[in-house]
Amino acid sequence: MNMKSKTLQITVVVLSVIAVIAACSEASSNDKETKKDDISTIRKKEKDELIARGKYLVTIALCHDCHSPKIMTAQGPILDSSRLLSGFPVENGIPTLSSALAKDQNWVKMSQDVTAFAGPWGMSFAANLTPDEATGIGNWTEQVFIKTLRTGKHLGQEGGRPVMPPMPWEMVSKMTDEDLSSVYTYLMSLPAINNRVPAPIPPNEIKITKQ
Repeated sequence: MNMKSKTLQITVVVLSVIAVIAACSEASSNDKETKKDDISTIRKKEKDELIARGKYLVTIALCHDCHSPKIMTAQGPILDSSRLLSGFPVENGIPTLSSALAKDQNWVKMSQDVTAFAGPWGMSFAANLTPDEATGIGNWTEQVFIKTLRTGKHLGQEGGRPVMPPMPWEMVSKMTDEDLSSVYTYLMSLPAINNRVPAPIPPNEIKITKQ
């Protein structure tokens, strides 16, 4: 074999090796991309399942009864689908009580759309549960959300103000961590609605009319 033939043979072998390495590299890259796509798909499916579970729990737990504004119809109040779970509508203004209602401690009073309440504890308003960062729970971590419902303390803070009646946090706190995680994930999937709900009002600060 002359030098020219030997050089040609070596070149062919080198090129073959390079081709094999390139093919392996491409296959490895494709495998990584496939695995990445598979992981993304799995995570999306898991999140979708959490959202669906959370929506179900929020519905059967009757959270909309207090936390969603209503539209009054001839058949009674229906949920305002454009403002689901956004709490007491701030544009309604702070409700007042007649002197007669204020004196009667045998009843709990509520607004027509069932988002504001008055009783021996004072006046309270259904919270904005949408992920708006300024007025809702958009800045709440899942841990803070769960701790709030486990302890009945706003933001889960020890020594903080209590979660006000008629919020049945004691019953909600019986949900499992998985349930509460699902509820949180669902709430965070909602459109963020800017609606700054008023702070609770102590009994002695409720506005009374003379009617």
